[in-house]
Amino acid sequence: MSNLLDTNEGAHYLYMGNDAIVRGALEGGVSVAAGYPGTPSSEIIEQLARISDRRSLYVEWATNEKIATEIAAAASFAGLRSICTMKQNGVHVASDFLLHLTGTGVRGGMVVVVCEDPGALSSQNEADARYFAKMLEVPLLEPGDFQEAKDMMKWALELSEELKTFVIFRSVTRMSHASGNVVIGELPENEPRAYFQYKGPLLDFLTGPMVTGPGVVAYARTVQQGRLKRAVSLFEQSRFNIYAGPERPELLIITSSACYLYSKEAIHTLNLGDRVGLLKLGTTWPLPEGLVRKHLAAAQKVLVVEEPQDFMEENIKILAADAAGEVGVKTFYGKKSGHVPTSGELNPDIIMNTLKGILGIQYEPVPQEYATKAFQSMFKSPGRELTFCPGCPHRASFLSLHNALALDNRDGFVCGDVGCYGIGVLPAGFSTVKTNFSMGSGLGLATGFGKLTKFGMNQPVVAVCGDSTFFHAVMPALVDAVHHQSDVTLVVLDNSGTAMTGFQPHPGLAVDAMGETAPSIDIEAVCRAIGADVASSDPFDVERTEKTLLGMLKKKGAKVVILRQICALSPEKRGKKKYQMSVREDVCIGENCGCNRMCTRILRCPGIYWDTARKVSRIDEVICAGCGVCASVCPSGAIQKAEVA
Repeated sequence: MSNLLDTNEGAHYLYMGNDAIVRGALEGGVSVAAGYPGTPSSEIIEQLARISDRRSLYVEWATNEKIATEIAAAASFAGLRSICTMKQNGVHVASDFLLHLTGTGVRGGMVVVVCEDPGALSSQNEADARYFAKMLEVPLLEPGDFQEAKDMMKWALELSEELKTFVIFRSVTRMSHASGNVVIGELPENEPRAYFQYKGPLLDFLTGPMVTGPGVVAYARTVQQGRLKRAVSLFEQSRFNIYAGPERPELLIITSSACYLYSKEAIHTLNLGDRVGLLKLGTTWPLPEGLVRKHLAAAQKVLVVEEPQDFMEENIKILAADAAGEVGVKTFYGKKSGHVPTSGELNPDIIMNTLKGILGIQYEPVPQEYATKAFQSMFKSPGRELTFCPGCPHRASFLSLHNALALDNRDGFVCGDVGCYGIGVLPAGFSTVKTNFSMGSGLGLATGFGKLTKFGMNQPVVAVCGDSTFFHAVMPALVDAVHHQSDVTLVVLDNSGTAMTGFQPHPGLAVDAMGETAPSIDIEAVCRAIGADVASSDPFDVERTEKTLLGMLKKKGAKVVILRQICALSPEKRGKKKYQMSVREDVCIGENCGCNRMCTRILRCPGIYWDTARKVSRIDEVICAGCGVCASVCPSGAIQKAEVA
């Protein structure tokens, strides 16, 4: 049984941050959880789904983040406790509904869990979702370690239910994906009954209809702002706001989230515990003003450590200006002063260097000679560019796209999207993709390009998206393209799952998050119903795929080509080969004219390599996935494929 369901209160476990969040939600009595896959948040829904049959839980991978918040809100309206999860980009998708939800508030506790990615380790951006809390006028909580991730999640559900507003719970990559010791609490019995009460007066959001709109907004905002004031009074006494250090520190550090751990380590390493005070805020919006004023008054210099943007720094400076008569004039250090980087992840070394500069102390983490040698050694390892996995269908898809556009000879191009196929920008994707923004924007942009024929534009325009992204954000763009008769070709790279984040199911598959059978939505049927001209192909059949794409490029209006082949790393396919690949050395012409290493220089699959000694290509038996695409591109027929029995 999963230790997430252990009923032994007081037991110690090593939990990944996302597991701690799950345990906290369970201890808080969560009944419904919905989300959309996005690193670093995905494990929360995955873990809840795995244990859903052993608890009274409904767990869903929603079609997108907006729908996830609506699923969670419906549960809350019916008196259940709920969470919805997403990464920082998802808050922008969900914001339309969340802006309206602040008008009515909630009933059962509802927490929006946002896991951000400072440094954009697995994202298109490092957007800071904390600003939504201020705009939406809702409480924002940020755990500072793994124990707090559990305890604060439980409290967030309770706080939401007490204040009757949803709460934003923010984690970051180094909190969600690192691990730490956690002491578990009581796991309550959870058998609530859902019932939506709607027969009360119109503006009674506890018993009446949950509606907002003209005539309601002014009243609703007044109610919400009252909830926020109550949150401030609760935050003043919160155990998640912690101070350590001298009564009157030479320097006060104010921080939150994973930056608390970085700051704590920096103070300890530099032995500054008697000079530097550390105020860790777990309730970062609205600020606990009395607590912050108290500590500001005790220090002349203040350093704000946060990532990625200066959200707290800005709010603390406003508070300090309003309370200048009480706290005095301060010298602030942080992102605005240039003492803390304004982008990317922070770490203890960065904080130590900042403290060195502010306090004028001497410290070298490593001898200069060692640092120089370590830097030089970086250039001794072979360069490895980002590429598709062996057997990835996207490599074959982009090869066919590249060739079709070249054969069409009208300088066509591809508008990309968010997913593994973003590598289509690079040589591994034959540098085919020329735009790459948010989910669904590939077809949105392509539709715009496709309407520029009246201005003399004659370039074929192609958009690519994945199967999960198709349901998430591409369908509205396809409706627009068909309705406005844009000359555009959409290529759906259907690899049967949300592959980039761990093969989570989507509406195109016959299974849901909890492993139960669900009706699958046929992408081809959807596209035909919308009114697009549709064709499909197996991307591993390179010749047929090229012909299909080339034919579609010559047609007018909105067209869709579905390239369907399961991801090589999917649980269903991993370790299974369709073909056993080999190279006939006597036929391989390698670097000679007519080939010039087509397989290793152009296709660039990691499963095939160039033997510099023998001047022939070779198959790496360990890495090769047996897709057979390399045999299709070999001009001499040296690469052989034999079906595996």
